[in-house]
Amino acid sequence: MLLKFLRFAASSTMALALLLLPGSAASGRDSTLYTVSNVDVDVTAKDASTAKLKAISEAQVKAFKILAERLGGPDAGTAAAYLSEAEIGRMMSSLSIQSEKTGPGRYIGKLSVAFLPDKVRAAFEALGIVYSEDRAPRIVVLPVWNGPEGPSVWEENPWRKAWLALNSDNDLVPVIVPLGDLEDSQTITAEEAMRGNEVKLQSLKLRYEAETVLVALAEPAGDTAVHAVMSGETPLGLITFDKVYDGAEGGWARASEIAAQRFISLVNEKWKTVSATGLVEEEPLPTQIVDIAVPFSSIGQWNGIRARLLSVAGVSGIDVTTMGSGGARIRLAFTMGLDGLQQSLAVAGMKLVEIRGTWVLQPL
Repeated sequence: MLLKFLRFAASSTMALALLLLPGSAASGRDSTLYTVSNVDVDVTAKDASTAKLKAISEAQVKAFKILAERLGGPDAGTAAAYLSEAEIGRMMSSLSIQSEKTGPGRYIGKLSVAFLPDKVRAAFEALGIVYSEDRAPRIVVLPVWNGPEGPSVWEENPWRKAWLALNSDNDLVPVIVPLGDLEDSQTITAEEAMRGNEVKLQSLKLRYEAETVLVALAEPAGDTAVHAVMSGETPLGLITFDKVYDGAEGGWARASEIAAQRFISLVNEKWKTVSATGLVEEEPLPTQIVDIAVPFSSIGQWNGIRARLLSVAGVSGIDVTTMGSGGARIRLAFTMGLDGLQQSLAVAGMKLVEIRGTWVLQPL
């Protein structure tokens, strides 16, 4: 395979920068908001030098699309496609190589691209893109993976890896993932994070100068899916995140990526609404709990039932109290009356039936 012939050409965080417009680097808030890091490129050409030039051009276009979506949402990313490589290149302030590998006719790299704010603003206005530069206070997300071998927070696992790959500290909502160095590992354990140890979480918040620390808990939901849960008060209002994501052939790693990316999209869109209206989400309706028996014939059927339950309007959480080969006992949290819950379940093809004093979930 060609990869066997690749050679490492530069270490990560390479200091070499290709300054395209001397003296034009953005400053202050703009220097991070208009910088897109970790842009992956993998280009082949007749030789490594040509491949590298093509990769730089490709990185500019990819980075600008990411920037447009960061500031203006998906529609902005679509509109940005109307710009040519040359037009995007004229908006670039600098490009730096974070890491690279080269081989015969191939270049693989991770690049960081900075754009000139004034030129980007002018391009957005010409394209009719509505965008925002108002940034939210920093949020620290602490990913905890509750895998088959028990909970882990600093060790390598698919959940932490997915969050580290996001590189979202330059977004409108800067999301910081702790470094996981000695100081972090001595500050809080996975078990303490899962229990919501306020003293330990406060220490993380102070270290990373953030407004909020959210514990993001994920666990396997079958062979290819993960169940991701995160909730808490933030400068954006109440954040509630409780869904099952399936990574299909990509397994837990891909499912973790989907879940983390979905959370980042959610908080950025939420912040745009908050900054535009000045309105923070109102207090949620009171949560009610009902104990339910859920019969099933296989773990695959159970995963499907849980996914459907979590998609039901008003359902805010599921706590499994017992699990057996033929069924489970759960505590279902919901923010509506029992009649409203039964109506929402009916829409999803399920019903609650009371049998000898026990609520049982059945298909319609």
